[in-house]
Amino acid sequence: MRNDSLRAVNVKRFPQSGTNESMAAFPVKKRIGLALSGGATRGLAHIGVLKALEDHHIKPDFLSGSSIGAFAAALYAFGVPVKEMRRVGQNMTPLKVTKLKLSRYALFSNEELGKLILAEIGKARIEDAKIPLAIIATDIGTGEKIVLRRGEVAPAVMASSATPGIYTPIHIDGRMLMDGGIVEDVPVSPLRSMGAESVIAVNLSAERKYKTPDDIIDLLFNAFDIAIDENTKVQVRDADVIIEPRLSDFPRMDTSQIDALIAEGYRAAKESLGRIRTVLARPSSS
Repeated sequence: MRNDSLRAVNVKRFPQSGTNESMAAFPVKKRIGLALSGGATRGLAHIGVLKALEDHHIKPDFLSGSSIGAFAAALYAFGVPVKEMRRVGQNMTPLKVTKLKLSRYALFSNEELGKLILAEIGKARIEDAKIPLAIIATDIGTGEKIVLRRGEVAPAVMASSATPGIYTPIHIDGRMLMDGGIVEDVPVSPLRSMGAESVIAVNLSAERKYKTPDDIIDLLFNAFDIAIDENTKVQVRDADVIIEPRLSDFPRMDTSQIDALIAEGYRAAKESLGRIRTVLARPSSS
């Protein structure tokens, strides 16, 4: 496995105090890690977050992702422009990314999600990403957190996005892998070891609201979400800045509000710029 390039960012730009438009040069040499969480189709909000950071000249040096966050992180790490990510997002309806495939483990396959990755970046390998990338999955046979730093991108994203009971597990290197959100939905932990000095985490489930289940599917999703959210409260403590879009009113599996989701991600990231500026201005610990 190749050594990661720990590139320093010499200059970034931030809004000047008291103005919304003018930008002031701000010297930054800290390496930035960006963690993108799961969240089903609400993950389209990641596009808005990435756009806001770009607009304010903040470029991550390292990326990590779980579930739909792995999908977004993978595209961005290989240089797919934000505008193109929006186009891809429009095609991510449940019917288009889900294929009926009955097995003893699940009802569906998410191989169509893998095909979307292949269509954008081909049979790319994680270790060849333009921005060093980590994809989180769960070894469903042992309970281990698996941090994928090498191997083909498409199967890794499929594994990270394979919701238990819904999608079939993905076998990689002899392991049965599933949804990364089970072990770390907001994947902060890999970024420090990759070289990040400051970590920005995007938590799409921070303001999640539960409702009384109407059927067994609702019940299973509630149980899954509650367990993940309790773990996330602990896991994000190591992040320097947490971006938390307000997505509780958006349906879990609906892409029809793509522009509203992107806009909310943009708003939340822009609102966090002051905290990001403060973190980047701190002297690096020796």
